[in-house]
Amino acid sequence: MNSQKKWILIVGLALIATTGFAVNWLKKNQKLGEPGIIVTPIPGSTVVKIALPEKVLNFTSTNVPESDVVLGYLPKDTSFGQRRYDSPDGFSATANVILMGTDRTSIHKADYCLAGSGWDTVKKETVKIHINGPKPYDLPVAKWTVSNVIQQPDGKKIEVHGLYVFWFVADSEMTVDNNQRILWLYRDLLKTGVLQRWAYISYQTMCLPGQEDAAFERLKNLIAASVPEFQLPPKAGEISSVAEQ
Repeated sequence: MNSQKKWILIVGLALIATTGFAVNWLKKNQKLGEPGIIVTPIPGSTVVKIALPEKVLNFTSTNVPESDVVLGYLPKDTSFGQRRYDSPDGFSATANVILMGTDRTSIHKADYCLAGSGWDTVKKETVKIHINGPKPYDLPVAKWTVSNVIQQPDGKKIEVHGLYVFWFVADSEMTVDNNQRILWLYRDLLKTGVLQRWAYISYQTMCLPGQEDAAFERLKNLIAASVPEFQLPPKAGEISSVAEQ
């Protein structure tokens, strides 16, 4: 082995050792940050209660427990909150919150969730929804148009469309970009030793092809009315922490 190859090997081993040391040090010294949503601790548990509002506008709602598949797949310290909202005229939507604990793998790309549920993404957009309350602000959200083929009881298959609206929020930070979320997570961890506790919030509704705009208006109203009930507003002077795709 010539000297150049020896130096490359030495440098490579040094980088591996340094990376391993850094990872172990961060695991031992990191502190879990505060979530950007309202939660209630559960005594003796590593998870917390996420209470999505029961009453929103003229909607009735039903609590929806997470499936065994999701519970078995995600880390044990992952917290969940999920409700289905139904209006008197038949419009319905599901709100879902996934909150990470000390294991950052609780949250992943939205593409994986949709593909796993049989939905294809037709169009991706980023829009803003105005949130009222004591501290009004514009919430950036990812607005994805999705499609699926559903088999009816008589065996006939029909194409349905839907809207999947989501974003990520931590203490004083919001983004619709999962890569940005990961970048901020490591930035804060390295600078402060605090592991930001990110939440992945999504709303989904179904509609017939061509009715996407009308469905989004209904969904937007539901989001604007329900978000102030469980998500903390950005702190004064920190609105600029919001990032868009």
